[in-house]
Amino acid sequence: MKKKRRIVVNATNLDAIKAMHKGGREAEQELLGPGFHSFNRVHPSKKTYTRKTKHKQQF
Repeated sequence: MKKKRRIVVNATNLDAIKAMHKGGREAEQELLGPGFHSFNRVHPSKKTYTRKTKHKQQF
């Protein structure tokens, strides 16, 4: 049976991780503006049914 290894996180490492996360969030907000921005969106199929007029084909 394998032993599970634990990552020892002390206060200085935790502070560094928090600072990197905060810096990343601030940089993202400078580029994209405030609020939530999704990077991974589902690409809908062309065959997906929709009632919106902009998606209806003209014959």
